[in-house]
Amino acid sequence: MTKASLTSVVALVCGIIMLVLAPAPARAQVKVDPSLPVYKPTAGVSGTIKSVGSDTMNNMMTLWSEGFKRFYPNIKTEIEGKGSSTAPAALIEGTANFGPMSRAMKPTEEDKFEAKFGYKPVQLHTSIDMLAVYVHKDNPIKGLNLAQVDAIFSSTRKLGYPTDIRTWGQAELTGAWANRPISLYGRNSASGTYGYFKEVALAKGDYKSSVKEQPGSSTVVQGVATDINGIGYSGIGYKTADVRAVPLAVEGDEYVTASPENAYSGEYPLARPLLLSVNYKPGSQLDPLRREFIKYIFSKQGQEDVVKDGYFPVPRSVADRMLEQIGIQVPVAAAK
Repeated sequence: MTKASLTSVVALVCGIIMLVLAPAPARAQVKVDPSLPVYKPTAGVSGTIKSVGSDTMNNMMTLWSEGFKRFYPNIKTEIEGKGSSTAPAALIEGTANFGPMSRAMKPTEEDKFEAKFGYKPVQLHTSIDMLAVYVHKDNPIKGLNLAQVDAIFSSTRKLGYPTDIRTWGQAELTGAWANRPISLYGRNSASGTYGYFKEVALAKGDYKSSVKEQPGSSTVVQGVATDINGIGYSGIGYKTADVRAVPLAVEGDEYVTASPENAYSGEYPLARPLLLSVNYKPGSQLDPLRREFIKYIFSKQGQEDVVKDGYFPVPRSVADRMLEQIGIQVPVAAAK
């Protein structure tokens, strides 16, 4: 597969400390780093949180905004989640002050931003997502490796699987499942999830024309939930009782489940950071609204919102480093 892509993801998640885990359902397993600061309000915060970008992060931006408004009831919020590709343009045009993205900015997007402002945008690692490959809850498939996933979703098979996979029998199911056609669900091209899956799971290959492109992460899951032959990809935060997240392997059949410990260890092959893009001029000070909202995100309450939405929080060491990137000084005693 694309080793550079996998290495960058593994480097991120392996650089994050293992948090306290317990043998319980996924959301209950993850606990927020107890050393994260408790957010405390300050004076002089007003205005509107204008967020344009990732659909994957839409619910999380809403939770963060609602939590923030409890401290500042007069704050207004405008949240639009039509895909990560809409974030850079909104920041450049000034129609958003926050750009959530489920992928890193492309060099062309960064270049356009820098051409206007004279410096690059900052992308803050707010949390960790696992991109899951979902099947209907009654589908008995044990697992898939990335070459098989590529052969299911792409027309190019760049990861080297010898044949196209169009039926569940070709994916090694037997009996009544052997002749069932595979029904594909995915995101549209504006989505960062679409781009990430294309880069890592398809090795930058081409999607099959038969993929039913959906406008949102939840509609991918809904499609698979109502189609017994369905398979689709979406964030782990959108998992429901009507679908199964298929265990995955980089190669072979040593399948890894989409569990918190496998996200933090880097063993799960489709773990990724969820990013918040911000227009920050190096050496400057953020306005009070953006400064305090970002401080809230990296506080105990903000990372509890991450867990509430089904994603995985960052530890204090990462939170401190992100704040320092946008000129927010971390107390010396708390620095890592």
